Amino acid sequence: MKLEMLDIGIFITYVLGLLILALWISREEKQGGKNTEDYFLASKSLPWWAIGASLIASNISAEQIIGMSGSGFAIGLAIASYEWMAAITLIIVGKYMLPIFLKNEIYTMPQYLEQRFDSRVKTTLALFWLAVYIFVNLTAVLWLGGLAIETVAGVDWMYGMIFLAVFSVAYSLYGGLKAVAYTDILQVVLLVFGGLFLSYLALNQVSGGEGFIAGFSVLTTELPSHFDMILSPENEHYMSLPGISVLVGGMWLMNFGYWGFNQYIIQRALAAKSQKEAQKGIAFAAYLKLLMPIIVVLPGIAAVVLYPNLSSPDQAYPSMMALMPVGIKGLVFAALVAAIVSSLASMTNSISTIFTMDIYAKLKPGKTQKHYVTTGRIAALVSLAVALVVAEPLLGKFEQAFQYIQEFTGFFTPGIVVIFVMGMFWSKATSAGALAAAIGSAAFSILFKIIWPELPFMDRVGLVFLICLALCVVVSLMTKTTGSNNCVSLDEVNFETDRNFNVAAIGIILILIGLYATWW
Repeated sequence: MKLEMLDIGIFITYVLGLLILALWISREEKQGGKNTEDYFLASKSLPWWAIGASLIASNISAEQIIGMSGSGFAIGLAIASYEWMAAITLIIVGKYMLPIFLKNEIYTMPQYLEQRFDSRVKTTLALFWLAVYIFVNLTAVLWLGGLAIETVAGVDWMYGMIFLAVFSVAYSLYGGLKAVAYTDILQVVLLVFGGLFLSYLALNQVSGGEGFIAGFSVLTTELPSHFDMILSPENEHYMSLPGISVLVGGMWLMNFGYWGFNQYIIQRALAAKSQKEAQKGIAFAAYLKLLMPIIVVLPGIAAVVLYPNLSSPDQAYPSMMALMPVGIKGLVFAALVAAIVSSLASMTNSISTIFTMDIYAKLKPGKTQKHYVTTGRIAALVSLAVALVVAEPLLGKFEQAFQYIQEFTGFFTPGIVVIFVMGMFWSKATSAGALAAAIGSAAFSILFKIIWPELPFMDRVGLVFLICLALCVVVSLMTKTTGSNNCVSLDEVNFETDRNFNVAAIGIILILIGLYATWW
């Protein structure tokens, strides 16, 4: 499939428009330039709509659109549990975890660990996150993005990856988080409406032109197994989504690790102008998450009917774009690229924040604010360059990149969740207990992977979490606290939420009950 001149023209207009908008947002408003709060936390001035949009734009990228669409092709609607369970996870994070982070006035997740435990825990987790962001997340977004550009536009995947890296740098490197967050509003509008339109065309095509409702009916009739939300043990994909565990097991841990303690996600909420504004933004993002399966999973299921002989499941979404009429195809291609570059920009900004504030500033204290901002920009450039080099060797052999990412991060998520939850809500947790949980998470995950390979990875995540929880408790009780707990007391944290947030939370719960009751 190739883009016509009109499609290319629309895409170029989008690229230029985004660059102009980003440069306008990034203009200097202070004499002497940006300080670290301006660059890394958008001067702590983000409104709720920018926070919610940026949370989704940061999350929905190549590995989400292309990867989850591929999983929709291979597995079906069950993969949507990642999206729908994320909605309720966001509500819990906004209610109970975000207030603690905001009260402690942190820049990064490792900074909170230093305040709560000591520099050993902070440095260990900071280095871990830097490695994961560069060698897992950035590489996956670049690799899948390059493949999508090759499929849609006929441009070699390597040139596609280079374009994505350069584009993300061009609009985000100078302005920092503020440029990323405000341009994400445009990105999300394009992504949502472009994605919904593609889903409409796909269902209409499935029905032979009789409408999207008839198309959905055809899918549920011809592919009933693709609409099982809870997979039985006999299902060939049970190892990826092990039945009831998606509701009561390891998926909760995966979601809390991602939405609650993940720097490039939570950084948007840390930049809010107030706690209530941050909570409204999180509630907004939760409702957008409920839409995502329609945008990213449904086209993959439709591709089973329209393109049953794809060489790889990850070719489902790019192939579906062939349904688009000239002009609209360019717009939807722009939406796909928008999702990719917004995630790249978010990740590189978070990499630069962690490296600068948690590693470099400790090694080189007392430097000027301008020096630290420049260091952050250099860190962002270097991380993208490294990801470009290692993307193909690391990911080229995997058929479903999204599942690969989930399984890899599942090695470390149990320990991360234990460290944060125990650190926030159990005063007796010590640095030694936290480090034991971190090391135990990787060790036990790898051990079970080797000696118990038939254990589904999500169940493994839950089992390792329980072991790490016990390990943290035992080691903490056996050791003395080292360092000082500089975090504010929970008594000082305001966990109250306003009426709008509470109504939004109840709405999310009711919608999820309806969805699972329908597609169980």
